[in-house]
Amino acid sequence: MGAFDQSAAIALAQQSRGPAWLQAFREGNQTAWLASKWPDRKTEDWKYTTLAPLTESDYMRFGAGAGAGDEIDAGFYEINGLECQRLVFVNGELSPELCRLGQAANGNTLVRFSEADNRQQQLINEHLGTLAIPSHHPFTALNGSWLEDGVLIHVTNDEPLPLHIVHLTRPGAQPFSARQRLLVVLEENVSATVVEHFSSDDSSQNCFLNGVTEIKLKAAARLSHYRLHLEQQDAIHIGAVYASLQRNATFKSFLLGMGGRLKRLDLQVQHQGAGSEANINGVYLCKNRQHIDIHSTVEHELPLGTTTEIVRGIVDDAARAVFNGRIHIHPGAQKSAAELSNRNLLLSNSAEVYTKPELEIYADDVRCAHGATVSQIEDMALYYLQARGIQRNEAEVMLSFGFINELINSIDHEPLQLKLRPLLSDWFGRDPRLTRHLP
Repeated sequence: MGAFDQSAAIALAQQSRGPAWLQAFREGNQTAWLASKWPDRKTEDWKYTTLAPLTESDYMRFGAGAGAGDEIDAGFYEINGLECQRLVFVNGELSPELCRLGQAANGNTLVRFSEADNRQQQLINEHLGTLAIPSHHPFTALNGSWLEDGVLIHVTNDEPLPLHIVHLTRPGAQPFSARQRLLVVLEENVSATVVEHFSSDDSSQNCFLNGVTEIKLKAAARLSHYRLHLEQQDAIHIGAVYASLQRNATFKSFLLGMGGRLKRLDLQVQHQGAGSEANINGVYLCKNRQHIDIHSTVEHELPLGTTTEIVRGIVDDAARAVFNGRIHIHPGAQKSAAELSNRNLLLSNSAEVYTKPELEIYADDVRCAHGATVSQIEDMALYYLQARGIQRNEAEVMLSFGFINELINSIDHEPLQLKLRPLLSDWFGRDPRLTRHLP
């Protein structure tokens, strides 16, 4: 296994300064981690993703947060114009001077595990690890083994302000690891917006970030969830999002993933109440020799659930992207409706994408569809733009951006769109003149 040894990871876990009331949780995850098999190319879910980057350096230490007086460019963690409550972690450590906390709606909670009162501790113990089962995913078990702190979002009344959780990484003197844990619980008939924002400064990164988010939506709750992976291309990130939807709950999810040295995200959504709805939009972008892997699983367990999942990827240079989307309709999930679409655009002959959309249906009264495409820019579309005086390179950028623009337009919060559009324009246009016509 090289430098990333399971026993060494446990030795690091035992250096944790976490609350004593989480000790039993950590120990259970440590047992699961030691019992887990290290994924390799023979492991079906990791067939096209190698963990070699994790074994090439020694990540067996935790990073240091921002020191007093450290200057951090606000552009790496702020979203201009977004009125929000914000927590900022640097290399896994909270940076209070970068946070922005106002008065939450009456009864709502945004608190770190380490600062939770007795009632909040009880809520965390009730829900933590009930969706993210450590025996089902080795890096979920690792996250629980390393758990020192986390964030609880508990919404009991409509929360008008988005809750913005930022995880910023900066290079250390030696390679290091960082942890992220988020627990979101929405009570019945309430709504909220949560933005998870993973970023880094412009320096070459030497961090391995391991993250887990659990989301529980009770009856008729409504959550808009944004997960933005904007780290520098040398970063390594393995993360997972687990969501449970009760009766008539609505989960609106948007994922943006920029490629990295190794980037893997698992998304699991469970329809555990009749009439629940999941709308999942995703965009991933890879270039140079980057790698990104997105695995999504949607479980329809009860009737009348609805899932719409649209994921689009653009891969350039010698990069590789992997998408595996699975929708499972259980025998009792009659009258479910599910649609899964994955479209990919290759911008070079060396780019690779491996896509596998799946439907597994055990009910006979359902409406389901799935599909995937892998293509290059159409010559006819290029000719159309060039015939109107647009240079070929600029036309290629315009068509590539248009491929994902529909999903960017689906973002409800304008400040988020305004944050992402320049980043995406920079990704497409190595020459600023090529992006002059982009929004």
